[in-house]
Amino acid sequence: MLVVMKKDATEAQVQAVVREIEKLGYRGIPMSGVQRTAVCIVGNQGPVEDSQLLALDGVKETIRVTKPYKLVSRETQPEPTVITIGNIKIGGGEPVIMAGPCAVESEEQALTIAHLVKEYGAQVFRGGAFKPRTSPYSFQGLGEEGLKILDRVRKETGLLIVTEATDHTNIELVEQYADIIQIGARNMQNYSLLRRAGHASKPILLKRGLAATIEELLMSAEYIMSEGNPQIVLCERGIRTFSDNTRNTLDLSAIPSIKEVSHLPIVVDPSHAAGQREYVIPLSKAAIAVGADGLLIEVHHDPPHALSDGMQSLYPEQFGELMEEIKSFKNSPS
Repeated sequence: MLVVMKKDATEAQVQAVVREIEKLGYRGIPMSGVQRTAVCIVGNQGPVEDSQLLALDGVKETIRVTKPYKLVSRETQPEPTVITIGNIKIGGGEPVIMAGPCAVESEEQALTIAHLVKEYGAQVFRGGAFKPRTSPYSFQGLGEEGLKILDRVRKETGLLIVTEATDHTNIELVEQYADIIQIGARNMQNYSLLRRAGHASKPILLKRGLAATIEELLMSAEYIMSEGNPQIVLCERGIRTFSDNTRNTLDLSAIPSIKEVSHLPIVVDPSHAAGQREYVIPLSKAAIAVGADGLLIEVHHDPPHALSDGMQSLYPEQFGELMEEIKSFKNSPS
């Protein structure tokens, strides 16, 4: 349920509503909108008796939220969320391009790729310091040394950094170095990690799980937001289907579907969806066409010798081609 305040409601009146909600045994989370503030009630398992709330000063009305996810729903916040990090805005504007290698392998490798993707127009550098891999024998990342390399990339190039936290032992460390903390597909339903991400001071990039529904993805985002962090970017990265011509199946319908029911921005990772670099450019254009707020692209200067996901990594010149095609694609008559 939402308790909608009057336009001239004071902060004291909002807090009085929060206290009354707590007396009922629930939690009240104020959410400031363009025109007025609403207090979202969470923790209830059924309908809430609203007569006491409607009697409070400053309350205009109550609205019942029909979705199981409340805070991330458009019923709660009709306006799209725009997340500002440095000089970029994710959501409601130009698509943000995040590019870089699957894994940080060395300082030379990371800086080489970072300078190249920045030259072609990327705004955020992606690179894994901690790598959850299917095989325990695969390269698992450089850990804290990888984070220190990413910090040097930021200082030398000015690019923002997105990198993955894999568990409670490294999320605090990642938070110190990253501008955006990624929660990977395999951890989408790691609820203790999601709750910890809800206490982070940095935005969270939450990837859709390998076989997760849209509702399950949004409920995972709800875990993060219910703990106090509203800075969430969703990521569609392909799901498991019966098809075997690509690594995963990119669910492009997820973008308009999510935008219809949630105010959160959503970006697309065509690299993990395709698993093959020749599909990345067309899938990227398709993602922009259906309204994605950004792209997460794997780029490597020497894909055959990459320690992780070389087959799906674009060569730098291919990334340059993609950036040019995105420009012409966006500017072409509809």
